[in-house]
Amino acid sequence: MKPARFDYVAAASTDEALEAIADDEAKVLAGGQSLVPLLNMRLARPSLLVDVNRVPDLDRVELDGNVRIGALARQADVLASPAAAAVPVLAAALRHVGHPATRSRGTIGGSLAHADPAAELPAVLLALDGEVVARSTTGERTIGAEAFFTGPFTTALRPDELLTDLVLPWQESRPFGFSELSRRHGDFALTGAIVMLRPARVVLFGLGGAPERRVPAEQALDEGAPAAEVAELATRDLAPVDDVHADGAYRRRVAAVLVHRAVEEARSGG
Repeated sequence: MKPARFDYVAAASTDEALEAIADDEAKVLAGGQSLVPLLNMRLARPSLLVDVNRVPDLDRVELDGNVRIGALARQADVLASPAAAAVPVLAAALRHVGHPATRSRGTIGGSLAHADPAAELPAVLLALDGEVVARSTTGERTIGAEAFFTGPFTTALRPDELLTDLVLPWQESRPFGFSELSRRHGDFALTGAIVMLRPARVVLFGLGGAPERRVPAEQALDEGAPAAEVAELATRDLAPVDDVHADGAYRRRVAAVLVHRAVEEARSGG
C-alpha cells in the first residue's frame, strides 16, 4: 500500500519544526522505522509530515554529570558513544533493538515517543528514573519516566510538543541485569525484564501496556530476598495481553524466568 496524501516540511531548525507541529494533524519524521510502515498501511494519516533530520544539535550526546542524548541521535551512534560506558544498561538494551541496519537509522527519541509496549528503551528510561525534555512554541518542560508513559503507544507528549532530549543519571558502576525473550534476535520482545541494584528497580516490558515497575519485588530485592522470591513477587497479579505472538499466561511464566535471570546477573556483577 501507499500512504495517504500529506504535505511535507523539512525543518531546518527546532523553532521551524515547532511552528510546523503546532498543526494538530502533523507527525514528526525522524528515523521513520515505525512511522513509515504505519503511513504505508494507512494506520496513520497525518495531513503534514515534519522531517526533523536536518535540525542541528538534536543528535548530540553530552556527558556533564548526567548523560544527555538528543532525540535525533541514532541508536547505533549512541551505542558507539561514551554514553554506552556511562550507562551500561542502556548499551545492553540497545544491542537488542532491531538489527545493525535498523539501529543505524532508528533514533533514541523516536523509540521513546512511539512507546511500543515491547520496546527496550522505554523500559530503560523507567528503570533509571530518567527524564525527557519536550519543547513547544510556548515553552519547555521536563517529564519524568513515571509520568511520561501513559499506556501502549501513548505518552504524555502533547500534539504540539517535540521530544528534544533524553536525560539519564550517570550509572557507570551500578549493578544491573537485562534479560528478554524474542522469537529471533532483533525481533520485538515477547517480554523482558530489567533489574537494577542500589536502589532496587524491577521493570517489566513487553506485556501489552506501558513498561511497569514491580514495587513489591523491588522491596524484596533491597532486603536481599532470593531471586526466586523476587521473581514471584514481580509476576504476582500480572495480567499480560494475549496476542498472535504469545498468550498472557505464557508471558507471565517467561517474565518470572527473566526476572530470576536478571536478579542473578545483577548480583553477580554481570
